[in-house]
Amino acid sequence: MKLSARNVLVSKVVEVVTGAVTSHVRLDVGGTIVTASITNEAVADLGLKVSDAAYAVVKATDVMIGKD
Repeated sequence: MKLSARNVLVSKVVEVVTGAVTSHVRLDVGGTIVTASITNEAVADLGLKVSDAAYAVVKATDVMIGKD
């Protein structure tokens, strides 16, 4: 797998919550939980299930922070 993204984090799937169109996939990245929202079709294509090894690939152009 070749990617342009430089932030590729080894992880483990800990939960898949399927909605009407998208799923929330929770990944354990070295003890930190990262949640990705991806299409149900992508979950099926990847065959994602709890305890699978996976990669969290992060590519962002900006990070926003909010505070009350």
